[in-house]
Amino acid sequence: MSAEKTEKKIMLGNEAFARGAWESGVKVVSSYPGTPSTEVTETLAKYDGIHVEWAPNEKVGVETAMGASLGGARALSCMKHVGLNVAADPFYTAAYTGVNGGFVVLVADDNGCHSSQNEQDSRFHGRSAGVPVLEPADAQECKDFMKLAYDISEKYDTVVLMRSNTRISHSRGVVALGEKTEHELIPYEKNPQKYVAMPAMARKLHVAQEERLEQIAADSCEWEINDVQMSDNQSIGIITSGICYQYAKEALPDASFLKLGIVNPLPKNLIKDFASNVDKLYVIEEGMPFIEEQIRSWGVAVAGGKDMFTIQGEYTANGIREAFGEDPAEVGIHTEDAPGRPPLLCSGCPHRGLFYVLSKLKTRVFGDIGCYTLSALPPLAAMDTTLCMGASIGMAHGFEMATADKENTVAVLGDSTFLHSGITGLINMSYNGAKGTVIILDNRITGMTGHQQNPATGKNIRGEEAPMVDLGEICRACGVKHVVEIDPFDIDDLEKVIKEETSRDELSVIITKRPCALIVKQPNVPYEVTDSCKNCRMCMKIGCPAIEMKDDRPFIVAERCVGCDLCARVCPFDAIRCAKATNN
Repeated sequence: MSAEKTEKKIMLGNEAFARGAWESGVKVVSSYPGTPSTEVTETLAKYDGIHVEWAPNEKVGVETAMGASLGGARALSCMKHVGLNVAADPFYTAAYTGVNGGFVVLVADDNGCHSSQNEQDSRFHGRSAGVPVLEPADAQECKDFMKLAYDISEKYDTVVLMRSNTRISHSRGVVALGEKTEHELIPYEKNPQKYVAMPAMARKLHVAQEERLEQIAADSCEWEINDVQMSDNQSIGIITSGICYQYAKEALPDASFLKLGIVNPLPKNLIKDFASNVDKLYVIEEGMPFIEEQIRSWGVAVAGGKDMFTIQGEYTANGIREAFGEDPAEVGIHTEDAPGRPPLLCSGCPHRGLFYVLSKLKTRVFGDIGCYTLSALPPLAAMDTTLCMGASIGMAHGFEMATADKENTVAVLGDSTFLHSGITGLINMSYNGAKGTVIILDNRITGMTGHQQNPATGKNIRGEEAPMVDLGEICRACGVKHVVEIDPFDIDDLEKVIKEETSRDELSVIITKRPCALIVKQPNVPYEVTDSCKNCRMCMKIGCPAIEMKDDRPFIVAERCVGCDLCARVCPFDAIRCAKATNN
């Protein structure tokens, strides 16, 4: 296809990753949604001829993709950085065994904690596992690197880790599209010495893995994805990769650059050669000093790295200018902080009723990962802890075992989170004689990451009918005798149920069942505060974004109200009515 006829399209980095996988002939994709990686799998579900699925968790996703690879297909599994922790068990051993069909694991880091509980640097997972790590710097490279990753995977018999982050995944760029390349299945041959990772085999596989990495480190010195850009000014040499290349290039356009496309293993000889041709060498990388520390360990002098830049958050072109002693204002750049917007549960959110009651009862709440984590903030201020997916159950159990105190204490997690990693925690409570209470928030969707289906919704990633897991039956199968299902907006009954179950001398589960307000059409007939209002401000305690103070009294903003009626339910003076009914 000639250059002038090449179709170009503006794409998110995640869409470009998906396009690259499709052009590479990927056949099986198994992922768990996690911001900022989610759109890769969602986009792939729009292509024909690929099996695409949401797995219950990242571990299952990697195992499924690995099985597809052994079957000779090109396979992909996508996740966010903390999801790679969940998938680490199969990921690390697959790095030993190698692959059959090409296998790529895409992980998206979240520098700045935009939607995550930490700023984990996934490059260390790649280095520790012993797999090549590629890091693109724009949308075009997202597509191109994905295609290269499959070639590397099959050539070197290795899993490849594709590292993205929030800015790469969610920024748009122009992408030149290519054609899909079909790949026939690579025949599977039984080979226990390669695929059965028991100790005797694993020791040999580890040796092969090290040899593989050494070969990649040598070969990658010639790869075009490692771009040497020598300028007339060789007083400053910058080694960088990914999104930091964009920031650094904007801030220091006259410097010489080595833009790395592979960050593990590092192309040692290429780096040493670049360093020898500049007066002062600097390393600019977000997160930990992953590249810098390795370069210093080789005896290469680095004039500046993390002594100039923080390990926290995201970098900016202005921040880099300032680190090099340049005032952004002097080059005509002025910035102002954008006004803040407090994170809130949506109007009509089904979780609001539950956390209003838990807050009212002053319940100790071991929380989890989901939209409902926002209930930790005022005015609900209902949540005590959030650690990781599924941890609420284990932590509540541990607290009970340590203190013998389970009164007025609950573990709370969502339906998707329960299926992801909560079931084993519930089995542990049942098996080990716990008497606590677990609350599963069933809102019929995976809400936090943008409304993905899960095994409890009755639909698959393409919206097709699928078997629906019965959460109540799962709990009973785990040994829980007392399972109660209730609408979280029935706040009087809910309060009664919570009191009963937390005082019960046996393990119990409460399942709150009400669909997410964004997937089921709401009444959209706004409510209003009438003249009967006594200004007790009970309605302000539910934290609804549609209710604010105006002239020192509660006021419902009609444009934000979806008519869920929770505010009317909590008002002790019947002073909140449907606006339509009042007008009639």
